[in-house]
Amino acid sequence: MADNICIGGASGFWGDAAMATPQLLATGRLDYLVYDYLAEVTMSIMARARGADENMGYATDFITAVLQPNLATIAAQGVKVIANAGGVNPRACAAAARKLIQDQGLALQVAVVSGDDLLQRADEFAASGVREMFTGESFPAVDKIASINAYLGAFPIATALDRGADIVITGRCVDSAVTVGACIHAFGWQPEDFDQLAQASLAGHILECGTQATGGNYTDWETVIDTLPEAGYPLAEVAASGKVTITKPEGSGGAVTVGTVAEQMLYEIGDPQAYQLPDVVCDFSSVSIEQVGPDRVEVTGARGRGAPEGYKVSATYADGFRGGHIWTMYGRDADIKAKKFADSLFHRCRIILQRAGLPDFSETCVEVIGAESHFGAARQVGPVREVDVKIAAKHPSAGGIGILLKEMVGMALTAPPGLTGFAGARPKPSPVVRLFSMIVPRKQLQISVELEGEVLKLQDEVEQLWQPDAVVAHQPPQAEAGNDLVQVPLESLAWGRSGDKGNKANIGIIARRPEFVPYIASQLTAARVARYFTHFLDPQQSAPAQRFYLPGCHAFNFLLHDVLGGGGVASLRADPQGKGYAQLLLNESIAVPRSLADQFKLSQPCA
Repeated sequence: MADNICIGGASGFWGDAAMATPQLLATGRLDYLVYDYLAEVTMSIMARARGADENMGYATDFITAVLQPNLATIAAQGVKVIANAGGVNPRACAAAARKLIQDQGLALQVAVVSGDDLLQRADEFAASGVREMFTGESFPAVDKIASINAYLGAFPIATALDRGADIVITGRCVDSAVTVGACIHAFGWQPEDFDQLAQASLAGHILECGTQATGGNYTDWETVIDTLPEAGYPLAEVAASGKVTITKPEGSGGAVTVGTVAEQMLYEIGDPQAYQLPDVVCDFSSVSIEQVGPDRVEVTGARGRGAPEGYKVSATYADGFRGGHIWTMYGRDADIKAKKFADSLFHRCRIILQRAGLPDFSETCVEVIGAESHFGAARQVGPVREVDVKIAAKHPSAGGIGILLKEMVGMALTAPPGLTGFAGARPKPSPVVRLFSMIVPRKQLQISVELEGEVLKLQDEVEQLWQPDAVVAHQPPQAEAGNDLVQVPLESLAWGRSGDKGNKANIGIIARRPEFVPYIASQLTAARVARYFTHFLDPQQSAPAQRFYLPGCHAFNFLLHDVLGGGGVASLRADPQGKGYAQLLLNESIAVPRSLADQFKLSQPCA
């Protein structure tokens, strides 16, 4: 067993930069390279690719951009590679990898983890009456389904490594499993080593989005922006005890600070005391984040609370079509002209839909970008002379969206003055893909590892299950009422990072100093955050926002329900994944004592 290992996080999504692998290999320090390619929408795209060609359905750039130019170096350094690049066709991905290995005359073994693909059980799920775990909706029509995949854990990956695999390719697994699997193999951890598994899961969660941990999307972007073109990809140094240190290649761009790591830790975690993964339910609420050197941050204190009862399974399915375009409008009252243009367009389209015997649009969306539309109607701005207007809609048929896209161009000569745009060919209708999530009992999955012709069936032997009723939420300190208060922007008190979970937005707010926590806690309540985003929220949502407190890193996590217009490619929004929501919230003002503002030189709100 090893005492310490070094893991490089080389991919945050399908399409991430190809520079990561050679940059990380150049450190000469790696034991493992891990790659995360998958998201729900990615699975549906890969499913369509497999439907068109049985040899497709995986992340092809893992073969062409990662392995092909770097295999010889990977082999020479003895680095193990773990990737969920297999998508919906991991065996085809493995076959392509083996061909490369053979062509280059190398001696590397490739393993495949399978068992996540449950598409063949669609009829069974439909007949069972299972309901969507968040919305309660019925299982979708079987003929509309593109993919059904369980989120597998890390122990099958560790088994493949134990058997001698040099490259492990999986289908759908949780993003952090590629990191946790390496740790289990290196340190011999067992399924009941929950605290160590939680620490490794935290390391994997920090690595899984690549440069988001080293300065990408950072609140204090001005401090790193000049070096981000050559940003360093993250490295996790993990000890057998579970201690984790995050760093990056020496001399690379970006930064590894308490702020960059804390933002990534809170990214899309929901309830921080119940971050559910297949192998362990993690409690990140008491995690301490400490700067221990230049570009070196130590994270400790994650706890494991048992394993969940089942695997999360997500199906993607088609639900009509969508389409739209972005135009530029400038001149006097540009925002008013843009809105009138959109209104006129939809009026004309509805006349044509009716004549064609087609139903109305199922949803429309108009966003006037440049008139602060993301801040809501209550936000008043002065005269606007230049905006972009995004016009989009959903319709049950591609023909209905085709009418919108045709008439949008045809209305150009009937628009108010100042309309222009930069585009090539007319956009085409695209499928709306929605997500259906459910829980499947652990014993119902048949997980296997295939290595060079040998197939090993795995048994799920976890006995200690998570007890959600045992969780006691942390309560933050509250500020005492006082006089001589001044308003300062939340951004001067905190860092922020946001993202999505389906149709939910997740906003993490991390106090820059513990002294600021009581003032944030007293004023930035769940109700206030819900009011701030009321223009995005479903008006039928009775409890639109939740707030969670993380005392370990002086942070708050907000979960906004039904706020993304369906989320992903089911949404018509300009920001369908809530990636900028933290930037909106950081504009809010917080009252603090003048003495505190003077002590820490807190800035005053902008006009």
